[in-house]
Amino acid sequence: QVQLVESGGGLVHPGESLRLSCTASGSIPVHGNIGWFRQAPGKEREGVSCIRNGDGTTDYVDSVKGRFTISRDSAKNTVYLQMDDLKPEDTAVYYCASVYAASVPPKCILRPKDNNWGQGTQVTVAS
Repeated sequence: QVQLVESGGGLVHPGESLRLSCTASGSIPVHGNIGWFRQAPGKEREGVSCIRNGDGTTDYVDSVKGRFTISRDSAKNTVYLQMDDLKPEDTAVYYCASVYAASVPPKCILRPKDNNWGQGTQVTVAS
């Protein structure tokens, strides 16, 4: 199976930005519908954003709307999560994963297709 690899996390102050990247190992491009999830210590994994294959339809959890932007660069075989105006509550390990999608209406669904999680990338927002 394809192993997705996350990168781009780090330690930032509130209000700053990070851009996370999701790539596929084994010289296989990131394919299909992709979602970003996050998990903080003691909390359940939470869907953050997703992007639908083909038409690029996106969705976001309410807490990040207006601050985060998911995108796909087909030439680089990469899915990004641009995170602006980061808040302490955004602190978590971030993962990307294949997700489901619907066609009527076209949308992605923030639900992982499997539990083949990668290492994730740590995002810490603190003063």
